[in-house]
Amino acid sequence: MSALAVASIVFVCVFVGALFGMYLRRLLPGSHLSEDSKDVVRLATGLVATMAALVLGLLVASAKGSYDTQKSGLDDITANVTLLDRTLAQYGPSAQEARAILRTTLAGAIARLWPADASQMPTLGAAETTAGGESLYAHVLALVPATDAERALQAQALRIATELAHGRLLLIAQQETAPVSPLFLVILTSWLAVLFVSFGLFAPRNATVVTAFLISALSVSGAIFLILELERPFGGVIQISSAPLRNALEHLGE
Repeated sequence: MSALAVASIVFVCVFVGALFGMYLRRLLPGSHLSEDSKDVVRLATGLVATMAALVLGLLVASAKGSYDTQKSGLDDITANVTLLDRTLAQYGPSAQEARAILRTTLAGAIARLWPADASQMPTLGAAETTAGGESLYAHVLALVPATDAERALQAQALRIATELAHGRLLLIAQQETAPVSPLFLVILTSWLAVLFVSFGLFAPRNATVVTAFLISALSVSGAIFLILELERPFGGVIQISSAPLRNALEHLGE
């Protein structure tokens, strides 16, 4: 289910909860709406509000941290790709085939990580990318250096290729890490719905109050949308830019 769909469900649950609270007020006897009752309900919902606020804050911080980590990992891959290409260029003509494999593999990885077809899942774990990386490493390993400088360049190229593989596997593991658990979202939404029911229970029935509930429900569902979008950094509305990798691809082989 998309982040927008989940956020819409949360919005409906929360806003309808507030309206239900306003409706429920008409059904309750006057003794249930006394000041003592209001104080008890406020204390109880204050606890729920504190828990919900803490959880939302932690989820936003966690999602932003995950997003920044994957962006940093992609930046490292971009830098290593460029560095590997320059190292192979310094090695000489015998490394041209390895450079061509690097370019082809990177172009395919970009196409799979930011697919033109929105229905496809972005991934770095495609078998073609793995095969390209293994072929690149094999070609670098098969180089026969004739001088100390070439031996040093080969060793450096192998080290960078290993770092590239490590960075890719790390990004794959981070992509496969489950975002927010559906059960967790259900529990959080139930807290928010109960909270808004209590708000509506003691609120006067007028357009200003309903508008305030509407804006608050939009804000809460917007936070859920933000969390889910940040957990999907290579798809959706808030995604990591492909510009650095595409720029690196344009300069490979020069």
